[in-house]
Amino acid sequence: MTDLVDIHSPDAAGSVAAVDASCHSDKAAVREAAKAAGSGETLERYARDYPVGPHDQPQSMCPAFGALRVGLRMRRTASVLCGSACCVYGLTFTSHFYGAKRTVGYVPFNSETLVTGKLFEDIREAVFSLADPDRYDAVVVINLCVPTASGVPLRLLPKEIDGVRIIGIDVPGFGVPTHAEAKDVLAGAMLNFARREAEQGAVQAPRAPRSEKPSVTLLGEMFPADPVQIGGMLDLIGLAAGPVVPTREWRELYGALDCAAVAAIHPFYAASVREFELAGRPVVGSAPVGVDGTAAWLEAIGAACGVGAGLIDAAKAKLLPAIKGALAATPISGRITLSGYEGSELIVARLMVESGADVRYVGTACPKTRFSADDRDWLEARGVEVKFRASLEDDCAALAEYKPDLAIGTTPVVQKAKERAIPALYFTNLISARPLMGVAGASSLAKVVNAAMASKGRFDAMRDFFEGVGVGPAAGVWETIPRDRPEYKARRRAKAAKPPAEEMGAC
Repeated sequence: MTDLVDIHSPDAAGSVAAVDASCHSDKAAVREAAKAAGSGETLERYARDYPVGPHDQPQSMCPAFGALRVGLRMRRTASVLCGSACCVYGLTFTSHFYGAKRTVGYVPFNSETLVTGKLFEDIREAVFSLADPDRYDAVVVINLCVPTASGVPLRLLPKEIDGVRIIGIDVPGFGVPTHAEAKDVLAGAMLNFARREAEQGAVQAPRAPRSEKPSVTLLGEMFPADPVQIGGMLDLIGLAAGPVVPTREWRELYGALDCAAVAAIHPFYAASVREFELAGRPVVGSAPVGVDGTAAWLEAIGAACGVGAGLIDAAKAKLLPAIKGALAATPISGRITLSGYEGSELIVARLMVESGADVRYVGTACPKTRFSADDRDWLEARGVEVKFRASLEDDCAALAEYKPDLAIGTTPVVQKAKERAIPALYFTNLISARPLMGVAGASSLAKVVNAAMASKGRFDAMRDFFEGVGVGPAAGVWETIPRDRPEYKARRRAKAAKPPAEEMGAC
């Protein structure tokens, strides 16, 4: 049997030989190599599910982190990575940084085991060693860039070992654009497996008691209070909130599939949507945020589930005044640009606009889908620029053009804003990690947003105090301040522009 390497052990580092596919390789060449090695069908499906453009890929963390995160958050689920040692170390480090507190399996390889096919046999042996039905419902194996480019065929792994499901997925950086979409890769693969199990006969009941009311499955990770808020709204129209996908346990997948409709709170879960639609479940976009968003969402969910207009009107009459009052009691005043890579950027922007904010730009690393169309149309009708597959350059250009009172974005956007003495908040930790739905969402953002904008004076004071210190060639700590040498930079650029043959001839 092949032992699983603890990535934090001293023997793990450097145990994998360097190979040609990496984060910095030419993506087109690597894709062609992967297709030639037998991964073409997978890459074509990813290209359909997660279309790129206008940029090839937004700047983000390794996409595989999203799939790993889904597996690590599930009970009775083992997660195994296969990839370059440096990639695996980075992914496990990030996972523990986000509080996973779970073991990550790692099947090491070198050039010989990769090219001879021994790596697949090692993965197979590792899976058999892990497939203990007393400990696990499923074992997830994730191929990173190198094994995918080399065509390591996880599809040939057994589907089940002693009752433990085996889920093998490829999550290469050259095929899956963002870590948010990688969550869908694994969630969709699990839904596919669970759907087929349910079609074959009786399955294990979810841990939570089944509601007597028709349920609505919630698609996309969200703040823990939001499903509770949504459940309260649905109760008013005779429905119940079902499981949240990605789920926290395998048997919740059956409950998710056994629903009256699916609410695509995050609109980019293409593989998961496909499984729900194959199961005959209608999918509704947007979310119950703000007054307009809540009204439209209740109507759409009601129509999908056959709820009468009278019941929907009664629910709106109870909910909308409370939401309107909460928004009025906690207004936001100021110009804002907003960007992120979670997939909830558009609904957050809607909530801020209804709170009174002058939102000028929304950038999301995720793609445009049919389930984000209503949010996009609503925002654009109010003069908001919406950019799908936004790059860091797009976000920084919006910062320069709109000169906001507050920039909400990714780490580098926040850094750029603060360099300009513009207050800024990190979207993932400070904005998306708050309730957004219903009355609770209506008042959740104003306090942190208004507090950040009120700090503008401190930013101005710091900028004035440190003006000219530590910028350009003088950045860092020096005994004497370095002198800029623009002629060196010009000479280097000219040399880099020469064709290789000409440069060699000159030597």
